[in-house]
Amino acid sequence: VSIVGTRDVSEDGRRRASRLSRELADSGILVMSGLAKGVDRAAHVAAIETGGFTAAVIGTPVTKAYPIENKSIQEEIYSNHLLISPFADGEPVFKGNFPKRNRVMALLSDATVIVEASDTSGTLHQAAECQRQGRWLFIMRAVADDPRLSWPAKFLNHPKTRVLTSTDNLLDALSDA
Repeated sequence: VSIVGTRDVSEDGRRRASRLSRELADSGILVMSGLAKGVDRAAHVAAIETGGFTAAVIGTPVTKAYPIENKSIQEEIYSNHLLISPFADGEPVFKGNFPKRNRVMALLSDATVIVEASDTSGTLHQAAECQRQGRWLFIMRAVADDPRLSWPAKFLNHPKTRVLTSTDNLLDALSDA
């Protein structure tokens, strides 16, 4: 299950990402994310601290850490978990790499959970990929109910998109698939 969202995560969003990651790890689910700041980092750290497994799909070659402050966690994931990149060693890093990363992450995941994202967030690339690829997309209730956001309504009419109210909702949907 991918846990994704904004780089500029609120404290509530960080807590939600960490809790979900811990609960999934405790259930034996591999937690995947993109190793960015914010939601991604919180998800990876919580999975590792819980003793679960995590996979990072990054938007750079595996030999480059971005952002640099995630270098040590990237090395931990490379050594003890799974680090994936659709980019060859030495390939340049562009902003356009990240939608490709999100496409790969959506393809490798049974479901994606969006913890927190603005109307202009790159996370919405992954939401669109989930729908295109027929993967489950979950939007946390706090995001779906936020009257400042217009994007959730664009996704909630899809048959494999749900508002996430508890980890059990996600696990039930996956077990019914």
